Amino acid sequence: MDLREKVDQIPAQPGVYLFEGAGEGILYVGKARSLRSRVKSYFLESRSIDAKTESLVREIADVRYIVVDNEREALALENNLIKRHKPKFNVLLRDDKTYPYIRYTAFEKQPRVYVTRRLAKDGSLYFGPYFPASLAYRLVHLIHKHFLVPSCTVDLSRRHPRPCLQYYIHRCLGPCAGLVAEERYTEAARDVRLFLEGRRSDLARSLSERMERASRDERYEEAAGYRDLLRTFAEMEERQKIAAAQGDDTDVLAWYAEPPQVAVNLFHLRGGRVVDRRDFYWEDLEPFDPAEFLPSLLKQLYLDAAYLPRYIHVPLGFEERELLEDALSENAGHRVEILNPQRGQKHAFLELVENNAKHCFIQRFRVLKPSSQAIAEAVESALGLAEPPKRIESFDISHLQGSDTVASMVVWEAGRMKKSDYRKFIIRGKAMSPGSDQSRGLLRDDFASMREAVERRYRRLRDEQKPLPSLILVDGGIGQLHAAAEALEKLEIINQPLASIAKKEEILYVLGREDSPIVLERHSPVLHLIQQIRDETHRFAVTFHRQRRSKRRIKTALVEIPGVGERTAGRLLRRFGSMARLRQLTLDDLSAELPRAQAQRVFDGLREAAAHPTETT
Repeated sequence: MDLREKVDQIPAQPGVYLFEGAGEGILYVGKARSLRSRVKSYFLESRSIDAKTESLVREIADVRYIVVDNEREALALENNLIKRHKPKFNVLLRDDKTYPYIRYTAFEKQPRVYVTRRLAKDGSLYFGPYFPASLAYRLVHLIHKHFLVPSCTVDLSRRHPRPCLQYYIHRCLGPCAGLVAEERYTEAARDVRLFLEGRRSDLARSLSERMERASRDERYEEAAGYRDLLRTFAEMEERQKIAAAQGDDTDVLAWYAEPPQVAVNLFHLRGGRVVDRRDFYWEDLEPFDPAEFLPSLLKQLYLDAAYLPRYIHVPLGFEERELLEDALSENAGHRVEILNPQRGQKHAFLELVENNAKHCFIQRFRVLKPSSQAIAEAVESALGLAEPPKRIESFDISHLQGSDTVASMVVWEAGRMKKSDYRKFIIRGKAMSPGSDQSRGLLRDDFASMREAVERRYRRLRDEQKPLPSLILVDGGIGQLHAAAEALEKLEIINQPLASIAKKEEILYVLGREDSPIVLERHSPVLHLIQQIRDETHRFAVTFHRQRRSKRRIKTALVEIPGVGERTAGRLLRRFGSMARLRQLTLDDLSAELPRAQAQRVFDGLREAAAHPTETT
């Protein structure tokens, strides 16, 4: 049965259709009230079709379909299949900023809390998503401050000789070093779970009972701690009531397009205030059809969302608006309306979002340099940091088949490279000899070198009590990332943002989220910044390595002169600076530095080396 005959056999019922290419997988996913009518329309010779649809029809090799009971079920199924297959002819949501969750490791004997953007079936409890994104980090900070339950990556299954800095600044109970009784930690972990589950009344009642019991037993400092915690919760509840009374929750979406490039801005208003903004970009969206683009974008944004606002404002109406409203309302448990404001304050705010989308388009796709603050905020969003980075320190390793191994560290601070803070490291670890089996196989111990460089840098900062950078970046893949993490763990430095960038693939790995690597679009300012820092780190490392290798070769050439040892060669190089300067010296000049007989040997050796240059290079 050829394709047209197969289309004739499709039932005239609601459902989802999938166009497949020859060896290319799914090309397009669509939904229809009548599958037969919709699919047949693609193959009608009398139909006027655009360039995109014409290209799609040429590539279709087969068609599959799934029948459902109604159009609403088709809407949900279409969205799920688009997210699963990512067909190249569908409008796909890109550069989405996922909101964070708080992970409570209930499977551990001593549970901990983390901020994460990835859910996994590992026995943990996940709370969220939190909105805006900074809220998750503020809540975890509150948990550290008041409940003393940590977020560290230290192995709690074994005893450590001493706790980290978090214990001494009263942000942790010190379970790693056995400094807390099991009952006390269990109580704190239970309080955290009640807090995250929103069971504030149960938690408040428990805290009140403990406060009174501590007061009766004359443990007044402990009772004061419970009292302060109760006051904090009361203030939080009051702020939430005020915000809820100020206005309805609304999302406002608009775009600016110069096909094939499109920029979308989505503003989130909560309690009548703008609390966050999300940006989306497309580089190859041509032709750009707003009537297709808008419903596709809304379905991917909201059909699976954990929280839905009451109003969504968009620049134009579309055919599926009522159907999508009904589906979202059913998911949300309250009425969700998709509106196109035409006048008044709401229309004015929609125009403001359109202007912001245009500004984002210009910064993303045209030759304009974003502000340092904008770039820092983009890095924060892309890497899931707690705050925009003010200082980034980057490391790279350079060597030649294991010899003359060096490391470099460069610094990006406040939007520019800070060369005065650059550092060089001569790796002291066991190096491979140039003729070894390892060096012939190019099996370089980059991981050990990275561990050494990172450990030396941050051991010094720790001992001098200087602040750590906002982000540590290492050149390489997961191996280098874990090597740097091991060095920090050895120094008992925890919760330090750490990432790596793989050279060829330009993939970013973030510590704690290695199984979800970050792939940025080639126009992304975050990728450009990371590449700039990585390339500068590499340049600095290679330059230092060449200097070291060159000095070693020159010194070797001097040592090969009979009667000249390592000490004499070093003294001559320090005094005259280079082989070229040494060759220009007369015998009397050399005699001023060396005994006459030795000076004569050096003078003759330099002349012989100049006559046979290949022997000394």
